[in-house]
Amino acid sequence: MATVVVATGNPGKLTEMQAHLQDLGWTLVLKPEAVEVDETGTTFIENARLKASEVAKATNQWAIADDSGLAVDALNGAPGLYSARYGSSDSDRINRLLSELGDTPDRGAQFVCAIALARPDGTITLETEGICRGEILTAPQGTGGFGYDPIFYVPAAGLTFAEMSPAQKDAISHRGIAFQQIMPELRSLSLT
Repeated sequence: MATVVVATGNPGKLTEMQAHLQDLGWTLVLKPEAVEVDETGTTFIENARLKASEVAKATNQWAIADDSGLAVDALNGAPGLYSARYGSSDSDRINRLLSELGDTPDRGAQFVCAIALARPDGTITLETEGICRGEILTAPQGTGGFGYDPIFYVPAAGLTFAEMSPAQKDAISHRGIAFQQIMPELRSLSLT
């Protein structure tokens, strides 16, 4: 069974990756705490590549990374790469975003998730990017999920991410789409 390092220190992210990759029979482990990666990329895919490559080289093992965030049309793509740092808590981030949007009629937005897989030498083997289009509501709806989920409405589903069951969200979310796209290649890959 192959061991793959998930380029994160977040146990929640590890659990999420395990759910998407369980069919592969891989053993997923968190990156060592001592391994820090500066996310200096200017796009989600650049940051995913950086994290996967640096963690692979530091551990001399296969590594997988993702980078994701929310891009709002009327805010020129903000918060974008800074989605997680847009405030000190989920409610701070939501309030800041809603305040900056104000009563702007253009509420279009998209969640983006980039995934990259690196060989032990740091070479990127596979990468993909999943996008889920939606709209930003004027007030939160729903109690599930995390982050911007209560204000991200998906018209095709008629629900916010926070109103969806985990299975519904996995099927249509940016992360779900990215994993759906990359799974056929991951299944055919030999990690020896």
